[in-house]
Amino acid sequence: MSEESPLVVRVEHKLRSSPERVFDAWLDPVLIGRWMFGPALREEEILRIAVDARVGGAFSFLVRRRGQEIDHVGNYLEIDRPRRLVFTWGIAENLPETSRVSITIDPAKSADGTRSVLTLVHELEPKWADFASRVEGGWTKMLAALDALFESAGSTS
Repeated sequence: MSEESPLVVRVEHKLRSSPERVFDAWLDPVLIGRWMFGPALREEEILRIAVDARVGGAFSFLVRRRGQEIDHVGNYLEIDRPRRLVFTWGIAENLPETSRVSITIDPAKSADGTRSVLTLVHELEPKWADFASRVEGGWTKMLAALDALFESAGSTS
């Protein structure tokens, strides 16, 4: 990130699952392929999802979209299960330029105690200001898909 103040995109979503389960869905390659990427979300083919879920570890989510291979990459900066996850986010061909994503997951009041509120903050270089609404829309769509995954699984714990 540059010396300038970052552009901040913030998305909040209520989920029908426990903070632990929501948190784990961010680090499980199988689950990532069911809510963050793939044909359930958009017209694309998942080629590889690799996760080294530790502070300093990296991830790579390689997809083919409209005939183009796109490798979403990053490094885990903070992992505090089930409350907080922070990582860099970028496209392999644009490295070393990355942005920063911070996720906070809080329990939400519910009769069965298995609800969460996820707050995602994506910090981007100011030059990406024209894409802020697309970034917000993308994360909103992915979080809705994550919630639908929990609902279809029929388990909220």
